[in-house]
Amino acid sequence: MTRFVHLTDLHISHPDLADPHLQSDTPATLRRVVAVINAMDPQPAFVVASGDLTNQGDRESYALVREITTPLKAPLVMALGNHDKRAGFNAVFAPGLADAPYFHDAPQGDLHVIALDSSVPGKVAGALDDAQFEFLKAALQRHPELAKLLVIHHPPRIDPEALAWGSLDEASSARLAEMLEGQHVAGILSGHVHVNRVSHWNGIPVVISNGLHSTIDLTETRDLRIVEGTGSGSANGIPAG
Repeated sequence: MTRFVHLTDLHISHPDLADPHLQSDTPATLRRVVAVINAMDPQPAFVVASGDLTNQGDRESYALVREITTPLKAPLVMALGNHDKRAGFNAVFAPGLADAPYFHDAPQGDLHVIALDSSVPGKVAGALDDAQFEFLKAALQRHPELAKLLVIHHPPRIDPEALAWGSLDEASSARLAEMLEGQHVAGILSGHVHVNRVSHWNGIPVVISNGLHSTIDLTETRDLRIVEGTGSGSANGIPAG
């Protein structure tokens, strides 16, 4: 059993921005969460931050994310979301990538964690490009003894009747399903929609967390209503075998 913490939708903004689009004090929330994680005994094998790391995608806010998360005792696995901007993120966390997508993989605990970049510049919905599918195809062959855990900010398109902005596009979802068929995938971790949700998609658990910024009010059926307040990440255990 591998224990880890899943965080998402941090929406950090540097105070100098005076960001008018925040529903809560996200830097303060992240500082509290880091302290809670560091106090865990035993420590989680790793921490996931599955996208929307910042609210505006600026370099200064990514530097603040780095400052706040550097004290984490556990390794941090990051992915990018629609609020993120690759140039700003890469300048702080992946120098040399310029504005290229950020995707990577590595064993973490008893899992092989594969993080993909579903952000599409200028779009709310997500997609995966050919280069990432080629990367994923190769990554699925690495560490065959370990179950795979995918980190993708936009969840796959589980419900074809749902609003398109809330997921990967249909083409990416279909291609992903085909590529993962028959693979030992422990789950997919996502965010983006600011609600807690667990679904099974082609036999794979898809775990969406509402994030550290705000929550969508599911009781409002006519409009999109954002509720002030935050949710913290939770520790999860996934069997390695």
